[in-house]
Amino acid sequence: MAVVGAKEVEEAAQRVAEVIVQTPLELSQRLSEELGREIYLKREDRQVCRSFKVRGAYNTMATLSPEARRAGVVCASAGNHAQGVAYACARLGIPGTIFLPSNTPKQKRQRIAAIGQSWVDQVIVEGNFDQANELAQARAHEQGQVYVHPYDGAATICGQGTLAPDLYEQCPTMGTLLVPVGGGGLIAGMAAWFKENAPDVTIIGVESEGAACAKAALDAGHPVTLPHVNTFVDGTAVGRIGDVTFELIRDLVDDVITVPEGAVCTEMLDLYHSEGIIAEPAGALASAAARRFLSEARPGPIVCVVSGGNNDLSRYADVIERSARYEGLRHYFLVTFPQEPGALRLFLDEILCAGEDIIHFEYTKKNNRDTGPALVGIELVHAADIEGLRARMKDSPLKVEEISPDSDYFSLLI
Repeated sequence: MAVVGAKEVEEAAQRVAEVIVQTPLELSQRLSEELGREIYLKREDRQVCRSFKVRGAYNTMATLSPEARRAGVVCASAGNHAQGVAYACARLGIPGTIFLPSNTPKQKRQRIAAIGQSWVDQVIVEGNFDQANELAQARAHEQGQVYVHPYDGAATICGQGTLAPDLYEQCPTMGTLLVPVGGGGLIAGMAAWFKENAPDVTIIGVESEGAACAKAALDAGHPVTLPHVNTFVDGTAVGRIGDVTFELIRDLVDDVITVPEGAVCTEMLDLYHSEGIIAEPAGALASAAARRFLSEARPGPIVCVVSGGNNDLSRYADVIERSARYEGLRHYFLVTFPQEPGALRLFLDEILCAGEDIIHFEYTKKNNRDTGPALVGIELVHAADIEGLRARMKDSPLKVEEISPDSDYFSLLI
C-alpha cells in the first residue's frame, strides 16, 4: 500500500501552505442548542476554489518533475477536484485535461474554465463519475501524462489530509469528527494524521444513502462497485471506494454512517437560513449526520466538515422539494373530480383544513380537461397532519390516489 502517514501529511502541509488558507471553525448555535453539545463547522467551503479538494490536487502536482509538468496532467471529477486541478495548472503552469460527468452542474463547469484559463481543457462524458474516470485514465496512459487521482493517490490523500493539523490547531479538545465520504481521500488522509497525533478523536465518515460505496466495501471486506449511484449529492457520487482509501478507512476510521438525500436537503436549507452558509449537497452531509444521527452524548465537541460550497442556486427549488417530501410536509395525489358543479369547491371547503395549501394543481390530460384526474400537491404545517387529510379524502365522494415518492409514477409526474 502507498505510504500515507502523519509524516507525509505534514510534509504536504508545508507544500500547500503557499496556496491554501486556514478556514474558519465556527460554532453552530443551531445545532449546539438542538443537541445540547458544542457543534462546530469547519468551513472548507471558504477554502481556495471553495472546497478542500485544492489541497490534494496542488500537493500532487507540486511534486511533479519538470518533464511531467511539460507533458501535462489529466483528471476526472464531479467538479471540486477539477477546480483544484485547474487552479494548480494555472498556478504552476501545467497544461491539463479534465473529464467531467454530464451531471456536473453548469456553475461548476464555468468555474473550472475561469480558474484554469488557457491551461485547461474540459471533456464532458455522458455518464457518471466512474465512466469519466475510466476515460481520463485511458487518456493519461495513451498520452504519457500524469493522472491526478481525485482521492486514491497517495499524494492526493496526504494533501487532503492536511485539513487535519489545520483543524486540530483550532480545536484540540474535539471528541468527534464527522467527515463526508465520496472516494474516501479526505477522511483517509485526516484519519492517518489523527490516529498518530490525537488517537482519542472519534472519526466518523458520512455518506449519502444513494452512494454508500465505503459502507458497502466495509460490509463486503473489500471494495465493491455499487449497481446504482444516486448522483444528487454530486460531490460524493462515487460508485466504488478507492483501494488505498478503503484500507485506510478500514483500519483507522471508527465508523461510516449514511444519510438520506432528503435529510441532506433539509440541512442545506438550515445551513442557509440559520448560518448563512450556501453549502453544496456534499458539504451538508456531515452536519446532517450530527443533527439527526449523533445526538447521543460523547465527550468533547463535535466537528463537522463543510467540505464545499460550489452549489448552483438554480438547484434550490429541487432542494426545497426533496426536503419537504422527506420531512413529510409535501404530498401528491391524483384526484378525479365528478363532472358536476361544485366538485372543486367541495375539495377546498370540506377536505382541506387551515394551513393545508395547494402548491401544485394540474390536469393530467391536457387535450380534454373534462376527463382524467388532476395532479394535486399539498403542503402541510405538520407532518402528522397527513393522517387527518387522508381520512377526509377517504370519506369524500372523490376518487383519490396518493402517489408514493418511491414509485416510478412519481418521477414521471413530478
